[in-house]
Amino acid sequence: MAWWTKWTESMKKQRAADHDYERKAHIYEEIRLAKAEWERAYMAFQEAVGEDEIDFAVYTLEAAERRYQIHLKEAKKESQWGPNYYGMPY
Repeated sequence: MAWWTKWTESMKKQRAADHDYERKAHIYEEIRLAKAEWERAYMAFQEAVGEDEIDFAVYTLEAAERRYQIHLKEAKKESQWGPNYYGMPY
């Protein structure tokens, strides 16, 4: 019966590690998408012509910057977030 207990404990640890990996992968993906959105907003701002288009581009750029900042802050709060996660440094 001891082997069964060891095996179930091992499976619980593996599931916890998988969940942690999935959470970090999700955070990384959100950061990547937010950065791409910010870059698109910046390009739209650079190409904006006319008062309304510039106003819209500024609003979009500020929103994209804030979203990017929020996701970076979330990543920094992760206690296990360390170097070499997906080959990325801090």
